Amino acid sequence: MKQRRIVFVVFEGFQPLDLFGPHEVFQHADKLTGGYTCQVTAPLPGPVRSGSGVPVHASYGVADLDPTGIDTLVVAGGDGIDQARHDPTLTRWIATAGATARRVTSVCSGVFLLAAAGLLHGRRVTTHWAREAQLVREHPELVVDCDPIFLRDGRVWTSAGVTAGMDLALALVEDDLGREVAHAVAQEMVLFLRRPGSQSQFSVALWSAQPASDPLRAAVTAIHADPGARHGINDLASHAGLSPRHLQRRFTAELGVPPATYVEGVRIEAAKRALAESAHPVETIARRYGFGTAETLRRAFHRQLGVAPSDYRDRFRSTKEHL
Repeated sequence: MKQRRIVFVVFEGFQPLDLFGPHEVFQHADKLTGGYTCQVTAPLPGPVRSGSGVPVHASYGVADLDPTGIDTLVVAGGDGIDQARHDPTLTRWIATAGATARRVTSVCSGVFLLAAAGLLHGRRVTTHWAREAQLVREHPELVVDCDPIFLRDGRVWTSAGVTAGMDLALALVEDDLGREVAHAVAQEMVLFLRRPGSQSQFSVALWSAQPASDPLRAAVTAIHADPGARHGINDLASHAGLSPRHLQRRFTAELGVPPATYVEGVRIEAAKRALAESAHPVETIARRYGFGTAETLRRAFHRQLGVAPSDYRDRFRSTKEHL
């Protein structure tokens, strides 16, 4: 079997899961079928302190590692990216390696290093949603879309933060070795669902966020108290004591999404819990949480999660029944 060389790039202050998550996916695939060799490089060889304080040993410094013959280049992200992307030795090596690698990928804010190396001009890319504004501002030459958890534009693959790197790696394994192998790796790693790249980054963390101002907090509290109730713009404005237009502006400014998007997100999270933890029919859950019909719920799930409610239930059923 063809041996594929996977090279991970780390630096001081990198996010450890950006390395360990994808690395484990490739290692599990290699155990199943063979075909992968993983290497870790950094500006200098030896211990590299991660953002969590845990050191990782880089077997190679970039000056010691041949930048040619790489199948897949994986650049980690992390808080240290803002210093690493200004390291000319590192960016030159990434530019050289990326020019000939079959695939060039980044996890989270690693996209800034790829951009600094000149490998992304005109590409459609993603990153962690918290870095979206910075990426758009600093790299207008890129087409930035921070809704999906990962994106492919030709040979360039970019992903959102942390665990999205594992979804990206599973997609790369599927691209190389097929769906069955990727599924086997996901099962081995207890990743019950290989999320499609189109799945939205916006998750329960966003829908549970609390606004800073009291008026918006009153509106958000009403949404969470009864997701299935009427939460139109006039209803929410009444809760907040604001005009509908003012509420719309304040909501988007403080929470980053318009009211309708926030309401749908909270409803989806409530429906997800009900699907995983109860035996209620999909139609009942749709009515209870404000979707009205099963078809409306299905469309919302496909838009936000990339899966049907029935598939979500099958894969995320509460583990209590297995204990």
